[in-house]
Amino acid sequence: MFMPLDVYERKILNALQKDCRISTAELADQVGLSQSPCWRRVAGLEQAGVIRKRVALIDRHKVGLKAQVFAQVKLSAHGRAHLSEFEEAIAEIPEVIECYVLMGNVDFMLRIVTRDIEAYEQLFFERLSRLPGVQEVNSAIALSEIKSTTELPIDSV
Repeated sequence: MFMPLDVYERKILNALQKDCRISTAELADQVGLSQSPCWRRVAGLEQAGVIRKRVALIDRHKVGLKAQVFAQVKLSAHGRAHLSEFEEAIAEIPEVIECYVLMGNVDFMLRIVTRDIEAYEQLFFERLSRLPGVQEVNSAIALSEIKSTTELPIDSV
């Protein structure tokens, strides 16, 4: 559900998207509030689910995940009747870091990271192609990354 944000909440979210390790005192100073009201606003944003969680963003290359693959998955007509089975199965594959339901010629778009192309090939043959209801998987290997961010454009809402 959409939650209208005031100017301070927008500033808080923008600052936390850049660095969630920032102290409440630093955050309050950046957004122009005192510490207590700033902390209450952050707590309110967390309680409302606007801030889902705070995490460390890992450089996939530095941990050995060099291949990034985008896979379009089409389910058979019979498979579409069992979407929840597919969704549960895909949630159990740690290499699938994003999964979206699409409209159009394909049913799902997956973003997958693996050690290398050979590891993706193994994942494809041993798991992806065997998922419930899968009719077709079309894979595109990303050669390079031009832009990757987790920062949402809060000010454009």
